[in-house]
Amino acid sequence: MRVIAGKYKSRQLKSVKSNLTRPTTDRNKENLFNIIGPYFDGGAVLDLFAGSGGLGIEALSRGYEHLYSVDNQYAAFQVIKENFTMLKLANAHVYKLDYRKALKRFANEKLKFDLILLDPPYGKGLVDDILEFLIVNEMLNDECMIVVEELKEVEFKPFKELDLIKKNDYGITALNVFKFMAG
Repeated sequence: MRVIAGKYKSRQLKSVKSNLTRPTTDRNKENLFNIIGPYFDGGAVLDLFAGSGGLGIEALSRGYEHLYSVDNQYAAFQVIKENFTMLKLANAHVYKLDYRKALKRFANEKLKFDLILLDPPYGKGLVDDILEFLIVNEMLNDECMIVVEELKEVEFKPFKELDLIKKNDYGITALNVFKFMAG
């Protein structure tokens, strides 16, 4: 697994040696960043089910300023820390927390995000509640992009503030890209 473009291009990343995480393939990562914009000028990223941290690191490499990576699995937390240390990332933070506790903490800290990366365990119905929490707690900057990887047959609850701007199917999964428009 490697960083595809930007400041850390071609740097190898460690991956989690566990069947509890699914690394995003380089092809899917490239497709994702082609959809949301290949490069960025600042902003904050939340990678809520971070695994090895590769997607969030890719976002930092392409110009985002701050990264908040969360994973509840100890092995994933350790690998993210190692990847951050190896790349000497100053504005990257990793949390070993349940996603609900992380969201509450960030809401209490009044954090707002420009990019949200959600790759939760498939088919568990977690996404609708997460999206609602982010909207209700005003954690999204205007035009925030939210990327959700989920089983392709999963339908999400509609929110008037979110537009589904792209859905790409990859085998049994789909990459869903939403754009937040403040009321």
